[in-house]
Amino acid sequence: MAERLQKIMAKAGVASRRKSEEIILAGRVKVNGQVVTELGTKIKVSDEVQVDGLPINKEAPVYYLLYKPRRIITSVSDEKNRKTVLDFFEDVEQRIYPVGRLDYDTSGLLLMTNDGDLDNRLTHPKYEVEKTYVAKVEGIPTNDELKQLRLGVKINGKKTAPAKTNVLETDNGKKTAVVQLTIHEGKNHEVKNMFKAIGHPVKKLKRESFAFLNLKGLQPGDYRPLKKFEVEKLYEMTEKR
Repeated sequence: MAERLQKIMAKAGVASRRKSEEIILAGRVKVNGQVVTELGTKIKVSDEVQVDGLPINKEAPVYYLLYKPRRIITSVSDEKNRKTVLDFFEDVEQRIYPVGRLDYDTSGLLLMTNDGDLDNRLTHPKYEVEKTYVAKVEGIPTNDELKQLRLGVKINGKKTAPAKTNVLETDNGKKTAVVQLTIHEGKNHEVKNMFKAIGHPVKKLKRESFAFLNLKGLQPGDYRPLKKFEVEKLYEMTEKR
């Protein structure tokens, strides 16, 4: 059975489906020795695919949940030689990569996989997968300010999707608050920009959950493989749209 080239690449762990499309358009992919730049090209499993001159491996999919510490790069490599999330997976043979990203100074739950199809589902905004963050912010937000987040705020001219908010803690002496925020978008610096838009910059940020997954039993730097039923549930959640 023939499948689209970018889907085959994603399944092989080359990159997400959208990133694979960029790689194809850049002329970096050969099929049976011929450069292919047309998106949607269908190939067979028996066809030989090379990316940057190297054959892709059609390896079995793997899935991990990492408790990312702060001051770690969410990338497969870093030109400044800083520590990346892949450094926690030196014993994993498969070519895995992060699902979405967390900022350098943000800690919390990060999924790692070589399954480009699931990566695409979990990061595409149409599937509305919820992520919950806990933010320590400057000042103590009023209910009216938090209501702006619940209704959506404008960032760079675009309104954010409605969020769920919950004040967990306030410190009148230090003039700070700890606020739980649940969103289903994943734009760059989204949470930080949302709090900045209501006048309460983020001092510290942690992602506590991704869909139904949480950090229970893990310390920063720990990871665990996802259970089979967890992977199936993630697929089921993103089948409905």
